[in-house]
Amino acid sequence: MRMISARAPFALLLALPLLAGCLERGRSPVAESMGDDDQYCQANGTVKVGSPEYVACRKDRDVQRQNAEARSDRRQRDLGEYMMNHPDVH
Repeated sequence: MRMISARAPFALLLALPLLAGCLERGRSPVAESMGDDDQYCQANGTVKVGSPEYVACRKDRDVQRQNAEARSDRRQRDLGEYMMNHPDVH
């Protein structure tokens, strides 16, 4: 009985790095490469948060990010399809 109770914390300790990887999901490499939208849209303090220019800028950045992620997903899918259709190419 004591062996079973000692294994549980050890198993949790081994699974911890795997679970930590799940926490990193959420922000894509595309989003990371675009930088901070707030800083970009404030244009060095010339545009105030909440102004129509700022709102339009944030919407444009969202559209740009979505388009970039869609292109990235499409390239990945096309590569997978190519590899499935051409298994003999090294």
